[in-house]
Amino acid sequence: MGTAERHDAPEYGAVAHRTVPRRREAPDHDIPADGHGPTPDAARDAVRETVQDRPRTRPLWVEEPARRRRMPDPVRTAAVRAVLIISVTLILAMTAVLCTLADSWLAFPMVIGSVAGTVVATWGALDVWVTRQVWNQRNGVVSVPSSTARSLRRERRRARRQARAAERTKKRMGRADSTGQLSHS
Repeated sequence: MGTAERHDAPEYGAVAHRTVPRRREAPDHDIPADGHGPTPDAARDAVRETVQDRPRTRPLWVEEPARRRRMPDPVRTAAVRAVLIISVTLILAMTAVLCTLADSWLAFPMVIGSVAGTVVATWGALDVWVTRQVWNQRNGVVSVPSSTARSLRRERRRARRQARAAERTKKRMGRADSTGQLSHS
């Protein structure tokens, strides 16, 4: 801190300054130069007193639960890509307007670039929409009977059941062989 600490004065808006004497310290900053000084316990108590004297302040922010769930990674990637493409297109369009106003030779190439950018930006926006639809269908967010995700889950469950049944059969056969019977030959 510095050599002065601020404390609120009794009057509204006025601030009083109090000078705090500084101790001369050795180069490594934690050993007093004169060899005498407060013990670590006394220093800790002094810090506690200054912390307790301070008025309570509001926290910088308060954590709130998210209102919506986070976008899936492929959808977020497509959205970031689309935003970057759209921003570059807007920069090209603005440059084209400014070059046209300045009668610069760059006006024509900028107009061509902004037209091409508009086409690509439209593709980017459509890509976000299509990626979102595909993700929803594959991961079962859409809960309609004809959802592809439902049938995929049904197939996975059926495959797991069959795998478990095969494993149980294999264990039973292993137990039957280990009952002490010799081979049939």
